Amino acid sequence: MTSPPGSAPTSPAGAASVEPERVALVEVERAAPVECSEMPAGPVDRTAVPAGPAPAPPTRSALNLFQPEPRGARAPRPTLRSVGPQGEVEKGSLIWVALGIVYLVWGSTYLGIRVTVETLPPLLSAAARFVVAAGVLAVVLRLWRGPGVLRVTRRQLGSTALVGVLLLAGGNGLVVLAESGPPSIAVPTGVAALLVAMVPLLVVVLRAGTGDRPRLATLLGVSAGFAGLVLLVLPTGGAGAAPIVGALTVVGSAVSWSVGSFLSGRLDMPGDPFVATVYEMLAGSAALAVLGVARGETHGLDLGAVTTRSWLALGYLTLAGSLVAFTAYVWLLRHAPISLVSTYAYVNPVVAVTLGALLLDESVTGRVLLGGAVIVLGVALVVSTERPHSSAGTRPAGTATRGRGGT
Repeated sequence: MTSPPGSAPTSPAGAASVEPERVALVEVERAAPVECSEMPAGPVDRTAVPAGPAPAPPTRSALNLFQPEPRGARAPRPTLRSVGPQGEVEKGSLIWVALGIVYLVWGSTYLGIRVTVETLPPLLSAAARFVVAAGVLAVVLRLWRGPGVLRVTRRQLGSTALVGVLLLAGGNGLVVLAESGPPSIAVPTGVAALLVAMVPLLVVVLRAGTGDRPRLATLLGVSAGFAGLVLLVLPTGGAGAAPIVGALTVVGSAVSWSVGSFLSGRLDMPGDPFVATVYEMLAGSAALAVLGVARGETHGLDLGAVTTRSWLALGYLTLAGSLVAFTAYVWLLRHAPISLVSTYAYVNPVVAVTLGALLLDESVTGRVLLGGAVIVLGVALVVSTERPHSSAGTRPAGTATRGRGGT
């Protein structure tokens, strides 16, 4: 008589006893840890499986994907094979739903900004947007995870404040300013999105300045991106040229966002990306409010004159851009391959250009198309080569939100 797989053999009554060597061999086999990733054919002695969850990878705030990886950080590449066939299909569907939200909502935030600043002050409306989003997120975290969830050290508070000012006051605030004003001065939403797409390229430059050695393909992508930037910004006097002051303002926004993203991977940040984002939004909204008051945006402000169209756009930016799409983005960072999540960086500009042409009647000239195509090509090359090389399968849980437009 043979024994069931994985169980100790027993001797029926009247049978000869089992040899001690065989008993010892079976015991050793039972105690050996399972090293394969799939379940064995027979029952498993679960006492041999280590208890408790695996240590989580280090986290950062969730507002930007293109952050340098903390030194020594390594985490398994997220895959869909950790669940059964049905669960794999369902999870794959959720990933594409979340990607669709990030693609469309964050790509449309440039349009939302343009409509908001038609009758609302630029910096003060941005401050209101982020303080409301931070308050809602803080309440949800408090109810979901209990007291103490927002507790951070003073050092972490200072780090999140600095990053929040760079990302939201410098990064988002300058985009809002660049899109405000009359059409002859304001940057078209599509051009703004294309210029903001330079963020991952600028982060590579910052990393190279600290000793990182990008691949040749990454450097080619950065070079292509900057060539596209020149095509969009260099004044030629033609009808398709972007307003130079507004275009340079957006470039300054991309630089500020890149520096904030770069520093967020090197500062002492809260371990929970949602908590980090709450404090970043609060710090960014405070800075935006101060700058808005200093700029004189409160003088003559009449909320009664604000159109319903602008109020709806501000609500859309707050709820859809800063909360819904942000939540989808953070979920993607934890459940989808980083190479797939990164694609939003060059899909968002395409969405923004299309919506600007369709809904705001913005002209899409050959110059814009050529410069935008070169920038998107450069970003795609960097995303497809730099991230897998530098992260080795690690995904940041990283800062505030989009490659840009997304909070």
